[in-house]
Amino acid sequence: MATVTLKGNKINTSGKLPEVGTKAPEFTLTGTDLSSKSLSDFSGSKVVLNIFPSVDTGTCAQSVRTFNKEASNLENTKVVCISRDLPFAQGRFCGAEGIENVVSLSDYKDGSFGKAYGLDFVDGPLEALHSRCIVVLDENGVVKHTEQVNETVDEPNYKAALEAL
Repeated sequence: MATVTLKGNKINTSGKLPEVGTKAPEFTLTGTDLSSKSLSDFSGSKVVLNIFPSVDTGTCAQSVRTFNKEASNLENTKVVCISRDLPFAQGRFCGAEGIENVVSLSDYKDGSFGKAYGLDFVDGPLEALHSRCIVVLDENGVVKHTEQVNETVDEPNYKAALEAL
């Protein structure tokens, strides 16, 4: 279990992020077109998992915008934005914002991604949503970098994530 804060108030997560150097847990999530997408669909590409509570908050939306901008310059890299938002909300946001360089995936069905990656909030006002995290994977799905943002309203360290690529 990890402890982070939301506006200074402590909240706990279900576990710890996968360790650097280990194989990332497999997942199956839902795309904005309602198709199923798994980690293996990104095999052979570097992957940045941009994980957050909800695209309907300012910080989460900004992380998607920032990674969308950065992703256009990355070679052999996919940026995957993951939340428990419904795929329809993710699609609406990306369409309205002109987001085209990231893949949005939803863990709305059963939250199995959040559980496997140890990042679900288990208490507090955001209980059952995902904590703000970055997980960077190499072409073989091995974890190269992780960050669980200590203060939920803060943005992740984009520079560190991109340098890990």
